[in-house]
Amino acid sequence: MAKYVLGIESSCDDTAVAVVTAQGEVLSSVIASQAEIHSQYGGVFPELAGRAHVQSILPAIDKALLDAGITHEDLEAIGVTRGPGLIGSLLVGLTSASGLGLGWGVPVIGVNHLRGHLRSADLEEQRVKYPAIILLVSGGHTFLAHMESATEIKLLGSTRDDSVGEAYDKVSRMLGLGYPGGPVVDRAAKQGQATIPFPRPMLHKGLEFSFSGLKSAVSRYLNALDEAPIVNDVAASFVEAAMEILLTKCRKALKKYPVKSLVVVGGVAASPQLREQAGDLCAKMGVELCLPPLRWSTDNAAMIALATWDYLRLGHHPAPVPQLQLSISDF
Repeated sequence: MAKYVLGIESSCDDTAVAVVTAQGEVLSSVIASQAEIHSQYGGVFPELAGRAHVQSILPAIDKALLDAGITHEDLEAIGVTRGPGLIGSLLVGLTSASGLGLGWGVPVIGVNHLRGHLRSADLEEQRVKYPAIILLVSGGHTFLAHMESATEIKLLGSTRDDSVGEAYDKVSRMLGLGYPGGPVVDRAAKQGQATIPFPRPMLHKGLEFSFSGLKSAVSRYLNALDEAPIVNDVAASFVEAAMEILLTKCRKALKKYPVKSLVVVGGVAASPQLREQAGDLCAKMGVELCLPPLRWSTDNAAMIALATWDYLRLGHHPAPVPQLQLSISDF
C-alpha cells in the first residue's frame, strides 16, 4: 500500500497543510492565508498570526486528508516545520503535529523551514541536477549554498542583516503599496524607470549579502523629497539594485563552484525580474536554471512534506521540538 507524508507549515502568517508522495507528487495542498489580517499593519502581527493558526490548523488538516482521498492510516509520517520562524506560530503547528502523531501512532519529524524551501524546486517533478548552487531568497532569509545532493548542503554566504524579502516589504510600506510587498513592488517596477542610483551594499565582497543599507537609502531618498515621489521609478530603482546584488553573487558562486544547476527558491523566486535575469545568467554560464512552480515559491506545506521524505530515506527522525529557533546551518 502506498504511503504518504502529511506536511504542516506554520512558521509565519499562513497555515499550510499538504499530502505528498515520495516522488514529490502533491496529492493535496491547503493554505489558509492571513494576508487580509496583516495588510493593515504593513507586515505580520505575530500575536494575531498565532491566533489565526489556532483557528485554521485542524480544519486545514482535515481538508488536506479529504482532498488527497486518504486517512491517517495511510501516512508514513507527519513532517512539521520546527523553525526558524515566529515562536507562537511555530508552536501551533508543532503541538498539533505532535498530538496527532501520538493519537494516530504516526512518527512526527521536525523539519527546518529552509530545507523545505531548498526542496521546493522538485515538487511535482524532479528538476534539480546536482551538484547545484542554491539561491534562497525569502522574507526571512537570503543565502547561497552548494548542494552535492538533496541532503549534502554547504552554506556559502548569507545576509549579514536584512533579507531581500524584508527589504521588499519595507520599501512597499514606504511607497504605500501594501503587504505583501514583493508582487506589488515588482509590478510597479515594470512601469517605472530605474533612474535613482541606490547603493549595492557588499556587491564585490565575497558571497555574503546586506540589504539594510539599500532599504535605508530608499528611506533617506523619500524623506529628502519636497514633493510626492514617482513611485514606479523608486520601485524600479530599488528592484534593479536588488537584482544586481543577487545576480552578481550568483555569478561569483557559479564561477567558483562547477555545477550543473542554479536553483532559485523562496518567496522572492516568484519575482518575474529575478526569474528572467537568472535565466539570462544561466544561459551565459552554461548551467541549467531550476525554479519551483510559482505556487511552490512562497511558504507551503508541500515543500515541508518533501523534505520529510529526505529524513525518512536517511533514517533520521529529528524530534519536532529540540529547539524552536535553528540556525541556517542546521539542515
